[in-house]
Amino acid sequence: MKKFSGFVFGALLGGVISSITVLLLTPSSGDDLRADLQQKVKDIQAEIKTAAAEKRVELEEELQRLRAPVADEETADISIE
Repeated sequence: MKKFSGFVFGALLGGVISSITVLLLTPSSGDDLRADLQQKVKDIQAEIKTAAAEKRVELEEELQRLRAPVADEETADISIE
């Protein structure tokens, strides 16, 4: 699994680097280049926010799953006389 995730990370990193290289080497005006770079940054920020939100939901669900047995054990020891 580590090899696969390393491969995917390398592929994504290579894609980002090659995209930046193409943008920098393509003959276009400075305004066009800046606009393209700003759009790429916004796209990457949106992807990061989406991934973070998905991971947060996943971790919150896992936390609730792990808390449930603890809550059951705590209430099981309580006796009402």
